[in-house]
Amino acid sequence: MNFTLRIWRQKGANEGGRFVTYEAHDVNPGMSFLEMLDGVNQKLLVNGEEPVAFEHDCREGICGSCSLVIDGIPHGPDHGITTCQLYMRRFPDGATITIEPWRAKAFPIIKDLVVDRSALDRVMRAGGYISVNTGGAVDGNALLIGKDQAETAMDAASCIGCGACVAACKNASAMLFVAAKVSHLALLPQGKPERTGRVGAMIEAMDREGFGSCGNQYECEAVCPKRISVRFIATLNREYLRAGIVESALPSDSESPHAESV
Repeated sequence: MNFTLRIWRQKGANEGGRFVTYEAHDVNPGMSFLEMLDGVNQKLLVNGEEPVAFEHDCREGICGSCSLVIDGIPHGPDHGITTCQLYMRRFPDGATITIEPWRAKAFPIIKDLVVDRSALDRVMRAGGYISVNTGGAVDGNALLIGKDQAETAMDAASCIGCGACVAACKNASAMLFVAAKVSHLALLPQGKPERTGRVGAMIEAMDREGFGSCGNQYECEAVCPKRISVRFIATLNREYLRAGIVESALPSDSESPHAESV
């Protein structure tokens, strides 16, 4: 199979970028998309040219590193997979394929197809954790959790934080990512101690990082490689409302029985 590739090349964050056209010849239909790019880079190196920078790690659909927009769609034309799980047989022989990085204000381009997604890490650091006691590990059956509750929490926990939802949203919103993390922890007893403060802290961090608001058009769900449902965004909104009610019911500092008299 032969392909014409239009690949975004950009030397650095402060440099201008442009599409450069490359030819990929004798591509095996069983090659993954990343293996095809490996072949292109090998030829560039042989010719003394700079290889295309792109991010990858596990190549098994687990880590979410392979963040490419292929023909305008994050992770490419197939649903429920990452770029590393996309095979060249999916494209017609002779096709022209356009390859771009994630495009969002919160994901600045580092080089070529590599972007900085540390904004998602900072959102997680704001509230995506639980408190645990030191000592031995708790027995697996010490906390009984209903089957439906456990399965729903697992659905939310399957988010790999790749950022495809952000790249697909016209507002570059991270609502689906935050919703998955908040819902996962709110459903399980281990996440209850920080439940009230978590949702507000993560939403504030999301806004601070420059992510936009939810556009309610579900493109995030459509491109999510783990098929995270937008229903979790409704859960996020309920958690936010609940946190506001709980916090408004708490005594203010002056009303607290432990407050110092003035």
